[in-house]
Amino acid sequence: MANRKPPPLRTGAKTEDIVKSTRHSKITGDLAEALVLYWLSRSGFECARVDHTGIDLIARNPDTNEFMGISVKSRSRYAGTESQSVNLAANGFIKARKACKAFGNCVPYYAIVVDTLDAIRCFLISLEHLERLVGSDSNMHYWRMDRRHLDKYRSIPEEIRTFELTTADRSWGMRHDNEKD
Repeated sequence: MANRKPPPLRTGAKTEDIVKSTRHSKITGDLAEALVLYWLSRSGFECARVDHTGIDLIARNPDTNEFMGISVKSRSRYAGTESQSVNLAANGFIKARKACKAFGNCVPYYAIVVDTLDAIRCFLISLEHLERLVGSDSNMHYWRMDRRHLDKYRSIPEEIRTFELTTADRSWGMRHDNEKD
């Protein structure tokens, strides 16, 4: 079998020219679940994907023995939209609680994962704390992603666990001027 060359890249493309595949939302959700599982696992949590209405993952905290049911919400943002809120439907909160009850009264959590041009940010928060931050008396809730709110989330690590992966696109199979042999 002959070696296949990678597909050609559009040279000179601007970030606003990025085109996502028709399955990008599904792929983003799968990646977000895998990232949260990886993060929990490397932190000593026993965890698994459950793909159940209301929650996507279950995990046990090794320090507190808390059994968690986690609903993962993910978004992939184009340039200029990084600070847009993540909309969270109130009926998702109800579904998460029902699923947690079905799994033996695990504690409902939300993992919010946002992919921007330069970073993938993840926030893990109990539903109880999430409702205190976003309210619980409307049909739609908003996880704010502007600088002020990001700083606020980082300032309360006892309520919101976070991780951030810095990303950089590299050209496939092409050397960069600053790379040496």
